[in-house]
Amino acid sequence: MNNSTARSYHSPLRAAQARETQENILQGVATWMERRPEEEFTLAGIAKLAGIERRTVFRHFPTKEALLGAFWVWINHKVTAKTLPTSLSELLEAPRDTFARFDAEEGLIRASLHTRAGREMRLASVPARQQAFSEALSEVTRSATAAERRNLECIAHVLYSAAAWETMRDYAGATGAEAGGAVSWALTILANAVRSGASPTDGKRHPSATATPSLEET
Repeated sequence: MNNSTARSYHSPLRAAQARETQENILQGVATWMERRPEEEFTLAGIAKLAGIERRTVFRHFPTKEALLGAFWVWINHKVTAKTLPTSLSELLEAPRDTFARFDAEEGLIRASLHTRAGREMRLASVPARQQAFSEALSEVTRSATAAERRNLECIAHVLYSAAAWETMRDYAGATGAEAGGAVSWALTILANAVRSGASPTDGKRHPSATATPSLEET
């Protein structure tokens, strides 16, 4: 066997071992965040939790940023098949399933909200999230004012978030499924209001909005 043949050979066993090692490393990050939320993780500490040498972590993830990026993708795939909506219908319906899945990963989701590493991961994903939400909501904001468009996007980011799930869990005593249902319900109402021109703007309602019936009319 010549050198070129040897270099081109792909070992399924080695590939499987590499995937297993990466999974162990990412699980190590999850364990660290859950057990030591106040401490910034170290690659040496992650290596110890993963049961491997520190240099092995570097071989798979050359920088801390690369590891955090991979970990963010790993977390999202554990709780949802699609990390970002590609249409309005996906944005409106996704919270139901996603929030229910958050319950199964409660410790990890809370750790991602309240650790420095979690904040770094979330901020790194912001540009892609903003673009995805804006494009999904464009189905109802094309004829809306700039203020309405901005308001709807802001509220969508707040409602469809791990922070909203945690708030409804802790303050309202809701399950993930209930919280997700509430978010889908609220986003649907808001989207329909913007689509129909019935959303308040500067304290006034659009002329096309249906007036609320008076007591005499009911």
